[in-house]
Amino acid sequence: MELSEELTMPPDDRAGSPAALRLPHRAGFWLLGATLLTFTVAASAPSPLYVVYQHRWGFSVTTLTLVFAVYALALLIALLTVGGLSDFLGRRPVLIGALLAETTAMVLFLTAGDVGTLLAARTVQGLATGAATGAISAGLVDLQPGARLGSLVNSVAPTLGLAAGALGAGALVQYAPGPTTLVFVLLTAAFLALAAVVAFLPDLVVPRPGALASLRPRAAVPVTARAAFLAAAPCLVATWAMGGLYLSLGGSLTAGVLHIGDHLVGGLVVTTLTGAGAVTSVLVRDRAPHRVMVAGSVALAAGTGGTLLALGTASTPLFFTATAVAGCGFGGAFLGAFRSVAALAGPDRRAELFAAVYVVSYLGFSVPAVVAGAAVPSFGLRATATAYGVVVIALALTAAVSGALRARAARSVAAVPVPVAPCPVSDRAAG
Repeated sequence: MELSEELTMPPDDRAGSPAALRLPHRAGFWLLGATLLTFTVAASAPSPLYVVYQHRWGFSVTTLTLVFAVYALALLIALLTVGGLSDFLGRRPVLIGALLAETTAMVLFLTAGDVGTLLAARTVQGLATGAATGAISAGLVDLQPGARLGSLVNSVAPTLGLAAGALGAGALVQYAPGPTTLVFVLLTAAFLALAAVVAFLPDLVVPRPGALASLRPRAAVPVTARAAFLAAAPCLVATWAMGGLYLSLGGSLTAGVLHIGDHLVGGLVVTTLTGAGAVTSVLVRDRAPHRVMVAGSVALAAGTGGTLLALGTASTPLFFTATAVAGCGFGGAFLGAFRSVAALAGPDRRAELFAAVYVVSYLGFSVPAVVAGAAVPSFGLRATATAYGVVVIALALTAAVSGALRARAARSVAAVPVPVAPCPVSDRAAG
């Protein structure tokens, strides 16, 4: 083998490398999926605990949403700085660093005795998750054993993880000893184990210069992906804004509007939304992405409207039914939006593009929730949730129209016949 050829190969494939110690690509793919799932389990685990913290330490709803939102803000900062770093250093080293940082966040949760420590834990958790997100999303596409499987896992794992984290934490808070510590003991052990196993992850990225320059804050969308990205943006904002409402104020809504004090039910609210999203993502995985995005956006709007009706009538059965419909829209719309842009960047720009997708998503996830938290003391929980839902409906319908127009334009281009140039030989023969 020529030296120049060897130097262009992925590090794990070079002669003399520890390739024999690496996992097979398929195993590496599922390891990344499990890692993404665990990060999102940890992201939603504090949600059922917010009401407990609020009762113990006596802080306001505004402070509650700030505790929620500081995670998303830190995550955005990480995405804008180190979101594309794995394109230069490799997926494995970036991911190991993120897992160790996440372990630190879990330890902070374990020792939290006031709002300040809670804010610190959420900040470190957001930075760790943001650092991991670009590397995991790109790595899933790098190692995917089948076409489109990477996009599917990128879409399903977050929703499934959010569902499992909220439900599991809610059950532990309600029934297990140490309601504010046990869940974080388990998560600390999980992240330490993942950090050890990820050391054997196959890495297809060839380290290259530019890592330091890539830390300049930016959200980069390749030219080839910009039209699809703009069409998907309202969908990304609408889906994650709905998720932000449920993860920040879901427990408060069940307690204050539906008058249900069971912490497991508070976790079940988040689980209903995100669990339905995960199931829908799997069911529609083989459908055309623009159709999935449009149908999902319509379902999200319909489910959100039903949720508002349920809050207005204080109907618990309607609330959970409408939440499930909104969850179906959440999963389908995000999958369609993600797939519509996922294939539009090469490996050297992939993590950067996915970072931009998540920047938009987490802005929708955090900013509306903070605004809602600030509005609750003045307007009340029910009125604030109603206004929030109306905005989500408007965004979802905008996404549906945008996706439908883009799909129609694509069909029109495909239907235009390609002119066939006259054959020079035939012309000469005719002459």
